[in-house]
Amino acid sequence: MLIFYQVASAINPWVPEHGSVPQLEAFTLMLKFFAVFGVAGSYFPLLAVVAILLAWHLARKDKWTLEPKLYAGMVAESIIWGIPIFIIGLALMRYTPAAAATAPMLAKLPFKLQIVLSFGAGIYEELLFRLIAITALNILLIDVFEVPVPAAIPCIIVISAILFSAYHYLGPESFQMSTFLFRIGIGVYLAGIYIYRGFGIAVGAHTVYDIIVAAYWQTHQYQ
Repeated sequence: MLIFYQVASAINPWVPEHGSVPQLEAFTLMLKFFAVFGVAGSYFPLLAVVAILLAWHLARKDKWTLEPKLYAGMVAESIIWGIPIFIIGLALMRYTPAAAATAPMLAKLPFKLQIVLSFGAGIYEELLFRLIAITALNILLIDVFEVPVPAAIPCIIVISAILFSAYHYLGPESFQMSTFLFRIGIGVYLAGIYIYRGFGIAVGAHTVYDIIVAAYWQTHQYQ
């Protein structure tokens, strides 16, 4: 997924200077983070993901063998977890005008660009708001402030979900309470997947949901 996204984004770049191409805000945030330390280059977010996952792999002392059956199972599970989000989102778009109003803006993008953005969102949004945010909140609440674990876990999930939802309004989309609450729900859902099924499944479910939405917009017109 990382290789596909990096190659495809090189063909269709959306770094800040390309104003005509939609930006993936999570990717842009990481670029700005590295820029604070005087480091520039669109490949640094990719390197950050690889470094984090490699360090995680080493810390867990996981095996270095390829397991095709495991990966096939992860794909299947990602599809299973991704479909319910789409069904709930579809119901929201059908019965909430404010939510449906955001669809035409994104549906006007070329389908192949929507697919690329789906992969990028799955990887980098899950990296920021599940892996990094949940880990940081865990350290802050449990290790620093010594909040009891049973009380800390719900707080961590909800706070990370609120941050995830609010992040979507950093771009051109206008704030709507219906979409804000819906995305909080998605954030809670994906946080649960991350905690109980792991980062890979959370990335996969997020990507599958975005791809299904992109495909749906290709076959339906919103007035």
